[in-house]
Amino acid sequence: MPMLKSFDIYNQNNVLKIIVAVNLLLVGTGSLLFTNRIINKLEAREEQYMQLYASALKYVFQTADNEENINLIVDGILQANQNNAIPAIYVDEHNEPVQSKNIDLPTGLSAKETRLYLLEQKEKMRRNHYPIRVDLKDGNFGLIYYDNSLLLKQLNYFPFALIATLTALGVLAYLSFSSSRRAEQNRVWVGLAKETAHQLGTPLSSLMAWVDYMRTDPDHYEAEVTDEIEKDVNRLETITARFSSIGSVPTLKDENIDEVVTHFTDYLARRISTKVKMTVESNLPASLMVRINRLLFEWVIENICKNAVDAMAGVGELRIRLLPLPHDEVAIDITDTGKGMSKASMTKVFAPGYSTKKRGWGLGLTLAKRIVEDYHNGRLFVKSSEIGKGTTFRIVLHREPGPLPEIDEPRRKRPSLLKLRGPKVK
Repeated sequence: MPMLKSFDIYNQNNVLKIIVAVNLLLVGTGSLLFTNRIINKLEAREEQYMQLYASALKYVFQTADNEENINLIVDGILQANQNNAIPAIYVDEHNEPVQSKNIDLPTGLSAKETRLYLLEQKEKMRRNHYPIRVDLKDGNFGLIYYDNSLLLKQLNYFPFALIATLTALGVLAYLSFSSSRRAEQNRVWVGLAKETAHQLGTPLSSLMAWVDYMRTDPDHYEAEVTDEIEKDVNRLETITARFSSIGSVPTLKDENIDEVVTHFTDYLARRISTKVKMTVESNLPASLMVRINRLLFEWVIENICKNAVDAMAGVGELRIRLLPLPHDEVAIDITDTGKGMSKASMTKVFAPGYSTKKRGWGLGLTLAKRIVEDYHNGRLFVKSSEIGKGTTFRIVLHREPGPLPEIDEPRRKRPSLLKLRGPKVK
């Protein structure tokens, strides 16, 4: 298949989406800046608290008369920190913990285990904040290690929570817009399809009357030509029935998949370029039944085959192969000898609005995929493609569970090509 190009059939207006995205961006940016400002102020305030503790400790150690008074005042100063919930550990010049506040000590620790635990917490605090030095008398000193309060820690995580919330809101808004757009598009297409089917009804009835008239005068109109015209009229009736069924849940019936594919390709081979050689090969038992909606499934085959003919520019070979797969599945491979497609195009080929035709709407393969996957619970995908050599589409359908009977050899058939002649008029 040739490389596809984008074609916006809906001419969407994205102004509303842009407005929502810009508002979310502004709210998110403003909230992050404001939160960061609060965090910086809280960090500065907590550092001021600890500097105040250090100054008080320095004053107490330099003026207190005895060790008992020193311990009492130090404990009182650190106790004042309780209201601010700032974890703090005071160590002496020998790196031995003297006091700790707002540290959740595990229960049941011995004195030695408590010391080791405090030293471990002190190292974690050192990684977050530089310790504050407390100069004491006689050249001695101590150090205050501290960590962020619980409130400040929670605020540090707030920007991430805010970003996640805004991202979720953006995704929900996008999904809401997309869902609303798809629903509106579906309503438009369903209404258009049903109106088209309604409008086709009257001329089809008239055409059938003309076919009946032609049969009454076989001397003027060859029966072979009349038969082919009748087939085309019946084909139009089938297309009308397809359009009428759009938007409704199709009815699935057990059909002979071999017969369905062969019958339709026989019809199609007479109406495509005579320079395209179409062959059908079946590796399935002749009696194998698959649950499908025949009208819709023939539409799938038609869309893929017509895209293949366009890819070959009306000259080449179109091969259709039916084969069994494991897990009670059957496959239909449709291979052309066209231009092939790139890997990037293979991911876009089923997207609505992509077409290689100047007047194409890019809906054929999209519709085919929807029919196979949504209505038949199957799969439709590009099995392989190579630039300059061609493309293979694969349709996978489920069959009734159980072993398949053996077949002697694949059945090959080339649909006959009937050269129509114009009506013979006396």
